[in-house]
Amino acid sequence: MAELIKDFTRGLWAENPVWVLLLGMCPTLAVTTTAVNGFAMGLATSFVLLGGGIVNSLLRNIIPDKVRIPSYIVVIATFVTIADYVMAAYVPNIHSFLGLFIPLIVCNCLILGRSEAFAGKNPVHRSAIDALGMGVGFTWALTLLGIIREVFGFGSVFGIQIFGDWFTPWIIMVLPGGAFITLGLVLGLFNLIKSK
Repeated sequence: MAELIKDFTRGLWAENPVWVLLLGMCPTLAVTTTAVNGFAMGLATSFVLLGGGIVNSLLRNIIPDKVRIPSYIVVIATFVTIADYVMAAYVPNIHSFLGLFIPLIVCNCLILGRSEAFAGKNPVHRSAIDALGMGVGFTWALTLLGIIREVFGFGSVFGIQIFGDWFTPWIIMVLPGGAFITLGLVLGLFNLIKSK
């Protein structure tokens, strides 16, 4: 049980995909203009991580080493396609904003890296817990960046206006430069906390 807790919590802080491993920077910087977008992208990535981790762990002793990576990618692409179609059907507004970044989950190094480093070497139950931890860690990181950028860029959180008419939005926060600035400041803060 302690091993499963460690597998789950590793992705939340010690090996957080965004704050520590710096994986998945393309969606991290591109889609976190609002909290909803960051949360939705995190959920889609978590679904792919979980599905890919389970299936790749189940197949780890069947797939020959020579075709291991391409096989992992096919499994991952299957779950990305499912996530893409489900989002298009049920949340078309978010799907249209995330657009190209949903299919690009296939080449997110976090997904393939966890399949190669963990799911391909561990049993299904540990792979599922690891994938959940990494997915939750990725989701909370993207949501936090989205909250910060949305507050300063639009004056709202999850679409709810929190500032009055007096507030002048900082347009830089919803542009690519704002993504880099926010990520840099939050990374600096997390490194300061970690060093203490």
